Amino acid sequence: MRLLIFILAGFALLFQYNFWFGKNGYLDYKNTEKEITLRQQENEKLSQRNQVIAAEIKDLKEGVDAIEERARLQHEMVKNNETFYRIVKEHK
Repeated sequence: MRLLIFILAGFALLFQYNFWFGKNGYLDYKNTEKEITLRQQENEKLSQRNQVIAAEIKDLKEGVDAIEERARLQHEMVKNNETFYRIVKEHK
């Protein structure tokens, strides 16, 4: 009778080992869950960046003011009878 109990306990331990440490076990599941969370955060950041770029493209396609503003900022172009001021943020 004791032998049967030890054999059954051994099988139970074997199944528990596979559940916790085996292939596709609980630890693999938790690691995969963490990786999925990181990827979703990265995708959210990229999605926000894409929305900003899409809005900028829309502005450039639809309006001349946006093109003028971008050219003036990048190339420091100043119109006649105009004073150009650049405000630089202080880095701390």
